[in-house]
Amino acid sequence: MKRLSRLFGGKKPAKTQPIVEASEIPELPNAIPTREAKYQIGQVLRHRLFDFRGVVFDVDPVFANTDEWYESIPEEVRPSKDQPYYHLFAENERTHYVAYVSEQNLVPDEDDARVSHPDIAKMFELTDHGYVLKAAQRN
Repeated sequence: MKRLSRLFGGKKPAKTQPIVEASEIPELPNAIPTREAKYQIGQVLRHRLFDFRGVVFDVDPVFANTDEWYESIPEEVRPSKDQPYYHLFAENERTHYVAYVSEQNLVPDEDDARVSHPDIAKMFELTDHGYVLKAAQRN
């Protein structure tokens, strides 16, 4: 405390006031609203409408695929772009594939069965707590 006293000539440092209050900062017109992803890397999810499930291996905070891909979705079921999109190692009864799905179309999978996508083993270890990223895959 004596050092601070000497530094400020025996006076207490002045309390700083914010330059501007947060409520006074205008919204940026081109800013993307931020949202937190509801689901986690390694979580097993099921599609709300279609019969497939998968393990999350990546998340985009908002839509980050091509416009061509987005336009290929029928307009009546096309999800908004301003929500998280999940990359899944997906499977259905016939095949394995990588799926890109909006958050609104996913629900947690309650099935205890393993997801058998062949690429899961490259990124995840299956533990008693579910799919966990291998150490080499963690940022």
